[in-house]
Amino acid sequence: MDEVLQTRPLCYDAAMPADIITTREIGEAIRRRRKELGLSQEQLSEKVGVSYQQIQRYENGSSMLNVENLQRIARALSLPVTAFFETPRANVAAEPAMPYESKEEKTLLRNFRDLTAGTDKKLAITIVRRLAKK
Repeated sequence: MDEVLQTRPLCYDAAMPADIITTREIGEAIRRRRKELGLSQEQLSEKVGVSYQQIQRYENGSSMLNVENLQRIARALSLPVTAFFETPRANVAAEPAMPYESKEEKTLLRNFRDLTAGTDKKLAITIVRRLAKK
């Protein structure tokens, strides 16, 4: 019986096979995407319906995400849920993240994603296209 206790892993991550995405890796992906969009932890927490401290715990990998919150975060970050399970170690070519160079671009994208009506999105695209042609 003593031998069994000695061979058990000391923490959850230690027992994970190398090809399993860890809570920490999912948290890093959330943080990366949140920063790409120019969202604060507070803004993301409002969209998801949890405290900003909980977002911190998710991003640090100290709290495991449940299925519902993972879906809410994916929706708030305009990502498919599967995006959290793609890591650089995978043998798949990932689409590079688009770098947003200015605060205005981040604001424009964030506000565009908050539009719910398809007609509003089409109107916003039309306006930006017309302004770009000037």
